[in-house]
Amino acid sequence: MDQLLDLALFNSALRVLTPILLAALGGALCARAGLFNVGLEGLMLIGAFTAIVGNHYFSNTALAILFAIACVSIFSLLFAYLSIHLQANVIVVGIAMNFLALGLTTFSLRTIFHVKGAYHNKEMIGLPKWELPLIKDIPVVGDILSGQSPLVYLALVLAGLLWYYFYRTIGGFRFLAAGGNPLAARSIGIRVRRYQYGAVLACGVLCALAGAQLSLGQVTMFTEGMTAGRGFIALVAMMLGQSGPLGVVASSALFGLMDSFSIRLQGLSLPSHFTQMVPYAVTIVAMFFFKDKGFLKDAQSSGSSSR
Repeated sequence: MDQLLDLALFNSALRVLTPILLAALGGALCARAGLFNVGLEGLMLIGAFTAIVGNHYFSNTALAILFAIACVSIFSLLFAYLSIHLQANVIVVGIAMNFLALGLTTFSLRTIFHVKGAYHNKEMIGLPKWELPLIKDIPVVGDILSGQSPLVYLALVLAGLLWYYFYRTIGGFRFLAAGGNPLAARSIGIRVRRYQYGAVLACGVLCALAGAQLSLGQVTMFTEGMTAGRGFIALVAMMLGQSGPLGVVASSALFGLMDSFSIRLQGLSLPSHFTQMVPYAVTIVAMFFFKDKGFLKDAQSSGSSSR
């Protein structure tokens, strides 16, 4: 048992949960604005690929992340224009974005890098690992928190800032009103579409950071379909967390821990096909305990949510 549960497992879980948490926070923003965004998987995949492309051309991780944010923001604007301005069904648009991202990244991988399946350059530098000066000396806490990439700490800070924005600012109250009851919000002068566009763009930024953490933070490479369903797990984490930042952090931590646990099980000579099923099996089990029907109604009426 000591080989399965130790501080290294929780340190790994914190690193693994970060892409899920960032994407789930983006999904929560869209959900609070009245848009059920199922395109998180595609946006994460584009973010992961463009972060590698940016690192390849600029040889700088900061510029690579900015490049990923810019590229994903373009796709987010496309999603926003179709679902908000043209009133297309957001479920259909989100699924289309996922397939578009999968095909586009596969094609671009072969066009830009002239390889199939995966691209790796041993000279490419990934995100740095920060050793926190004071926290690293604290027993247990330092072993878990210290030595992570900057995006890990940024994800936790953003979760706290998002909670503060939702429940402690006037702008946050207006944002929640715009998504909760668009008609009533318009009657008091709130520009609903402005908040919805802002939510989708912010979701794109968060998904770009999630993808960058996957391709530059956890590994320094890109493989076709490397998100491997993490966008859908983030969607479930968002639903389990009731689109609340603190709830999203808790549910993301659960899935991150299970993902790290599945990797640890491979060291016990268990078949990898079974160990890789663990986080997805937990996702299915979690849905049995999800009894909030509000999201079902939102999904059914999402095509007319911005009217």
